[in-house]
Amino acid sequence: MMIDRLNQFLRRAPAWPLYVLAPLPIAWLYYQGLTGALGVDPVKKIEHQLGLWALWLLIAGLAVTPLMRFAGLKLLKFRRAIGVISFGYVLAHLLTWLVLDVQFLNVWKDIVKRPYITIGMLAFTLMIPLAATSNNWSLRKLGALTWRRLHKLTYAVCVLGALHFVMLVKGFQIEPILYMLVILGLLALRVVPKRRRPASTPNMAAG
Repeated sequence: MMIDRLNQFLRRAPAWPLYVLAPLPIAWLYYQGLTGALGVDPVKKIEHQLGLWALWLLIAGLAVTPLMRFAGLKLLKFRRAIGVISFGYVLAHLLTWLVLDVQFLNVWKDIVKRPYITIGMLAFTLMIPLAATSNNWSLRKLGALTWRRLHKLTYAVCVLGALHFVMLVKGFQIEPILYMLVILGLLALRVVPKRRRPASTPNMAAG
């Protein structure tokens, strides 16, 4: 089967190239901003694109378990890398807003008075312990059960990230709503029991 062949390839493929390739889109985006390729407001475009990429990565990490349960696609070995990289993109998104957009002015005022920024900061705060414990040492130190419970914060982060996007845009726009629906759908799939294949009826030999 195609899935089996793909799983065989993924089993041999290392996860470390993801860490090497991850900064390249960020560097290219900033290069475009510096060269004037992003129009009259490059900071806003960089900020938006980094946030969008971060949301894509969060959704990709959330999709790993449903893809394994319902499609048989085994991507678990890449989930940690996807999670760490998504934190890096969220951090880049935050720093772009903090350093280049508001330039450290009225930061606390914006966080308190603008609900979508409050939601975004809450999502980022919840990601910090996830990123800090995304290593084998933390897994051994915390124990598998506690580590798994802690990393269920990912679900809240994904919902808050989508909510941040929904609240950010002006007027009714379908794109952020679709992302929210995808995330809620992926979360719902986690509680849907996997359908078991019916047991085959043994052939009865004629006597």
